[in-house]
Amino acid sequence: MIVFDNVTKYYKSNVGLEKVSVRINKGDFVFLVGPSGAGKSTFIKLILKEIDATSGSIKVRGREVTTMSNRQVPILRRNIGIVFQDFRLLPKKTVYENVAFAMEIIHQPKKLIKKYVPQVLSMVGIASKANKYPDELSAGEQQRVAIARAVIQQPKVLLLDEPLGALDLKLRKEMQVELKNLHETLNMTFIYVTHDQEEALTMSDTVVVMNQGEILQQGT
Repeated sequence: MIVFDNVTKYYKSNVGLEKVSVRINKGDFVFLVGPSGAGKSTFIKLILKEIDATSGSIKVRGREVTTMSNRQVPILRRNIGIVFQDFRLLPKKTVYENVAFAMEIIHQPKKLIKKYVPQVLSMVGIASKANKYPDELSAGEQQRVAIARAVIQQPKVLLLDEPLGALDLKLRKEMQVELKNLHETLNMTFIYVTHDQEEALTMSDTVVVMNQGEILQQGT
């Protein structure tokens, strides 16, 4: 599914990644764990081709990303969903409209939008909030909207960048269970970025421990 082979990324004098090799299989739930500056965000940005590697090979679903043209990048990203810590919801759109927007921007028919948006809202437990605006929701509900928006296009890979960092402990524990159940239901490849080792050990199939751009350890 995703293969990093001896990947290095330099930012002028700083090291983003140093000779990183990782293989993530279809359907895996992988955690990238490490402190700030470990290279976790660089790893995610390289998958999305937001930045280019200095050297090495990156393959996503069998396609070489490092030599991919700018015209091919939107096709790559259609198969990748992403959930951020700060939700990034559109404040003037309802819950329904926020999730539907992810389908509208790739010109999906209205018939499909009307069919799939209620299904996904129900899956993440916020069907009753469809007509609410983001500022009328709790933090946990906002995160559920962000997850629904990320999975509505049925991507092959879901990137979760510190997705529960803005939630209190109780909500974080609840959402951990929800995400684990969602992974089992959707059978997507999940790549989850966190500095929380307990969270990683509780939820993941595989943990990749990073520091200063290097992989210190990886395994089940």
